Amino acid sequence: MVCSGTVIKDVNHPGKSNLVWTAGHCVHAGGSGGWYRNIAFVPSYNDLGKSESELAGATTTEIAPYGTWWADWASTSNQWIQGGSESGGDGAAHDYAVLHVKPEQGTKSLEETVGNALEVDFSAPSATEVGSMGAWGYPAAPPYNGLKMFKCIDRPGRFSLSPSLPTMYRIGCTMTGGSSGGGWFRVVDGETKLVSNTSIGPLDHTWLAGPQLGPDAEALYQNMSKTYGGQ
Repeated sequence: MVCSGTVIKDVNHPGKSNLVWTAGHCVHAGGSGGWYRNIAFVPSYNDLGKSESELAGATTTEIAPYGTWWADWASTSNQWIQGGSESGGDGAAHDYAVLHVKPEQGTKSLEETVGNALEVDFSAPSATEVGSMGAWGYPAAPPYNGLKMFKCIDRPGRFSLSPSLPTMYRIGCTMTGGSSGGGWFRVVDGETKLVSNTSIGPLDHTWLAGPQLGPDAEALYQNMSKTYGGQ
């Protein structure tokens, strides 16, 4: 499975984060399965945007400028674990996860290595409060091939799977599978913050939806930070 992710700040370990935000379905199969294994995160993968033929002769540094980071722990919502599914949207309103990663070599943190990490906005703003929201990812299903990063920027709308579930964000976007887990960002007082992640989209690839990140998401993040952060 190909997924995307975002380096996020570790509030309990400033400047030394090893945390990555992604989608729940990128780490756990949901109600019908269990945890995935051997999850690797490659920050700024093919950041030069080389084609498939060009990558065949590229150096490791050109393909993975910051190396490969292996997840040694993952956490997602109980709602996704209990009710998530591969199709139909079940669990999508809680489809988020945090990875703790370690480098293949060296002792620097992920944040120190890449030189940046984003704060997560857990205020779950209403779609009507946000003028613009952007989603980034590595779509892998045709017509894409998972080798380059793409983005979609749009004014978000509200998306509801059920009156009993939290509202999700929806933006117009043609990205396909592989973009799952990619960060959704908005600018607050001049600062870019992660506000959601790609969860689901229709078969005609005309839009994407992502969960609002509220108290449950923040609790999951805090637990990962306190338990595994700084390692």
